[in-house]
Order: sequence, then structure tokens, then C-alpha cells
Amino acid sequence: MSATPPLTPAVFHILLALSSGERHGYGIMKQVESDTQGKVTMGPGTLYGSLKRMLDAGLVRESDKRVDPEMDDERRIYYQITGVGTQALNVELERYKRIVTLAQERKLYPKTYSL
Repeated sequence: MSATPPLTPAVFHILLALSSGERHGYGIMKQVESDTQGKVTMGPGTLYGSLKRMLDAGLVRESDKRVDPEMDDERRIYYQITGVGTQALNVELERYKRIVTLAQERKLYPKTYSL
């Protein structure tokens, strides 16, 4: 059994959204929606509550840089995944991979699947 506890769905989706680059809060919400083809929507309470806990845990950090200073609102806070966050995401992805493999072995989940 892994010593790392599973990530909550919100934390998992936020880390996945940030794995492709830093984003501000609204950008994270839109990326989660895009990543899940609209099946997961995240409200501001869930997002910012999760981000606060993730900042405290060292999974993400506030970025000093701005993606495009010309197009940016300086009030926006951009977040980026940390090394610890990347490691936590990779552990969770391995956990998911093992679950899918087990489901395939038990003929519960086809080897090829389309939504």
C-alpha cells in the first residue's frame, strides 16, 4: 500500500490542469472543464479552497511571472505546479493505472474504450 494518500478529485483535476502550464483561477476552471469534456465543472469555492490547501501543502505555488503581461489583469494570481505537486500527480496517475489494469484483468473494463 502506498504511503501517499489519494488526492481528492478537485486536487487531481487542478494539478492535471496546471501540468500544461501556469494559469489563473478562471483559467484552471476552464481547463478542468475542457480536460473532462464538460463532465467536471469546478465552482470558485471548491477551486480556491483547494488551491489554499494545495499552497499550504506545497503542491502549487503562486507564480511571479505573467503569461502575457500585455493581456493580463494584474489582480489575477497565477498558479503553477511544484515538483511536489508533479510527484503527487504522478503517484495518483499510477494508482489510476493500476485500477484500470485490475478492472481489465477482471473483464470489467475493455482494453479499448471510448466515451
